[in-house]
Amino acid sequence: MEENIYQVYEDEIRSLEEEIQMLTEKYEDIQQESTFYSDEEIVTSIKSFQREFQGELKEHESPSDLKAQLESLETDLSFLMKFTGIWFTRHSKKTVEKTGSRTIQKHRLAGNCHSLPFQLEFQLLEIKNKESVSAVITDLNIITESGEYSGVSKFVSSIEERGNLLTFFRSLSSYAEWCEHRRRTFLHFKDKYPDIVQLPEGLLGDYIVLRNPKPSGFELMVVWKMDVDEDGRTTPVLDLLTKVPEQVLEQTRATIENAPTCFRSMLLLFGIETAIENLIKVVGLKK
Repeated sequence: MEENIYQVYEDEIRSLEEEIQMLTEKYEDIQQESTFYSDEEIVTSIKSFQREFQGELKEHESPSDLKAQLESLETDLSFLMKFTGIWFTRHSKKTVEKTGSRTIQKHRLAGNCHSLPFQLEFQLLEIKNKESVSAVITDLNIITESGEYSGVSKFVSSIEERGNLLTFFRSLSSYAEWCEHRRRTFLHFKDKYPDIVQLPEGLLGDYIVLRNPKPSGFELMVVWKMDVDEDGRTTPVLDLLTKVPEQVLEQTRATIENAPTCFRSMLLLFGIETAIENLIKVVGLKK
């Protein structure tokens, strides 16, 4: 009886030993398949990573260098805006489409070029490949004060068709600079000869009236327009119109009729400011 009991225990022990052996072998297999690091190995890896990270930081400028670069860029931008007369007051962009190497963004810009305000809307299509990035402007819409600056309307239409923003800003700067020069010239003569020089449309108008109050009805009108061709070249165009009472015209008909031709000759010989001032002096002498 006791032998049978011992036999059962021995069989149980043998079964447990076999199970322990099986689990031990299984654990060893798992150990071989996995990679474990000691504490020393982990610390060594962390120190190596820190050295690499600090090395990358050294390759970049310090915050003080980045601040100096930013201030330099702001100075350059300020100089560029003063040089061209173009100041941007608002800009927004919105991504319309982005798929793989193709990106479409919608931009809106607003600003002033000297005294000329403008607004722009356009879409920028960027296509990236392994070698380069190409960009194309589409759906360009330009808004300017066409009422006071009608000379630029044809040019704007041409730019919208071609989508050439560089030509637009370069030509806009030249055009607005001429308009500003005209405004300063009109202001100068108005301040210097307030009794003779009249500005019916203000300083932003394209003509001035020279009037001597003594001979009633006698006046000269200096028209100063800006011609902008399709390539964006601005040319000042000046002319002289006369308004003379009949009794005065009978006495000086030949002189009055030749006045516009003489004025254009003075423009070629002396320039705009001197030619206008000579006219003002002539009008001031009329009795």
